[in-house]
Amino acid sequence: MITCDVAIVGGGLSGLYAARLLRKASIDVVLIEAQAHLGGRIRTVDDKGQPTEDGFDLGASWYWPHIQPAIGGLIAELGLSSFTQNTDGDVLFERMSREPVHRFSGMGQEQASRRLIGGTARLINALTCDIPADRLLLNRRVTVMTLMETGVNITCQPSEGRAETIMTRHVIAALPPRLLEATVAFIPALERSDASRWQETPTWMAPHAKFFALYERPFWRDDGLSGTAQSMVGPMVEIHDATTSSGKAALMGFIGVPAAQRQLLNEKTLAKACVGQLGRLFGPLAAKPQATLLKDWATDPLTATEADVAAGGHITATNESWVTGAWRKRLTLAGSETSSQEPGYLAGAIIAARRAVEDVCG
Repeated sequence: MITCDVAIVGGGLSGLYAARLLRKASIDVVLIEAQAHLGGRIRTVDDKGQPTEDGFDLGASWYWPHIQPAIGGLIAELGLSSFTQNTDGDVLFERMSREPVHRFSGMGQEQASRRLIGGTARLINALTCDIPADRLLLNRRVTVMTLMETGVNITCQPSEGRAETIMTRHVIAALPPRLLEATVAFIPALERSDASRWQETPTWMAPHAKFFALYERPFWRDDGLSGTAQSMVGPMVEIHDATTSSGKAALMGFIGVPAAQRQLLNEKTLAKACVGQLGRLFGPLAAKPQATLLKDWATDPLTATEADVAAGGHITATNESWVTGAWRKRLTLAGSETSSQEPGYLAGAIIAARRAVEDVCG
């Protein structure tokens, strides 16, 4: 049996940052992650879809340092560098299939979004360095939490082998409330109001899919285009320049086909439709990418539940406690969706982690 002061369930940005803060406070922490890698909905890959430190962000990518100081401050603290998201040039709009593509002068952004040089995974890798290898448990799904007189007994199922037990004084659950409710059994049961609230809270990114088309160079810039486009035709509804700071050219789009309908399509069919749309918008060169990437978060069982596939919805920021009743003194939620500010965003993950650590240390 493993013992610790605090067990963090979930190795995304919030969980890793909470671990960093607790270790600074000399608190013994064990971090438990169901996947073989850390980062959660932060994933940076190369042209073959493999993890890299100079690639394309399949999940979280942008942040706004002027209006999201929490994430901007952490990036500065870790010594990471960023660059401005390209918005120079005209914007395209596709209203109807029988109409020509409309082109409008780019307005620019007073407070432009930024991206990390190399990709958002740089942030995850920098935070991981803080955690000793023996306090980082990967490939372990938490299946049961049992409330004891002196803490919480956590049952984990490794990807291989027998179930393991972790005994801790307090648990920080750094994953979406809806996913937590759907995948972990609580003994005793949660308060009904808490369980219902967790179920009703949408998980950021879970219903969505991102498509990338990779090119030799960002040719659209030669034509005075920003790479930004909006479409009411689809399959992508919003497109952006996803070229990396090192010059790897790409266009990225959010697919507007609902998750339930995407399940009826195979990946090749959807990718072909996306490439065809880029050709309509940006011309013949766009129809001949060197490679494509498609990440459908709705098919990721460690991100999305059936509720996420069925409907989307917006996350509402709140200061109300996420845990009441018998579990209140032993369990704290810290997923980005639980943040009182910027819920669902990178900044929300940082704010939620800080609040959770204050709850544990307070």
